[in-house]
Amino acid sequence: MKRLVSFLLTLVLLPLIAGFYGALHDQLSFTIAPEYFTRFKYDQFGFEPAWFGGHRPTVAVIGFLATWWVGLLMALFIAPLALMFKDPARMRKEIFRATSITLGIAVLSGLMGLAYGWSLDRVPNGWYLPVGLTYPQAFLAVGSLHNFGYAGGVIGLCVAVAVMVWRRQRMA
Repeated sequence: MKRLVSFLLTLVLLPLIAGFYGALHDQLSFTIAPEYFTRFKYDQFGFEPAWFGGHRPTVAVIGFLATWWVGLLMALFIAPLALMFKDPARMRKEIFRATSITLGIAVLSGLMGLAYGWSLDRVPNGWYLPVGLTYPQAFLAVGSLHNFGYAGGVIGLCVAVAVMVWRRQRMA
């Protein structure tokens, strides 16, 4: 029963954790490059800041909506794999470890993307950059932060899954 509860909680909590991560992440993004939202994300999501009481709440909603599904993806891999561990306490520990690995790699990748974006001296082919930006370098930096962060989330999940399987095999 405890294992089932941990399984179900993982399916519910990881999307919420990812969504809140996205909301906080986008607060940082907005601080660095407000134009990334006012000239791109608001249109992409079809949102007006007045609907949510201003820029910061709107950015938080966008961040949540842009990342909750990553948490669901994480949960769909991590929760079933956690069932490999028979002891409920071990199962919870492995879920926490896998979640930490995934988020940690996503954060580090995002920061690498931010540094990469600041280092760009021109717009890479295929990248969208609105015409007439006041701070195009900040827009590129935040765009890179977002892109690298998503890639890091996928890489982090792959590493977390590999670690879970490796740890289970080691315990057998």
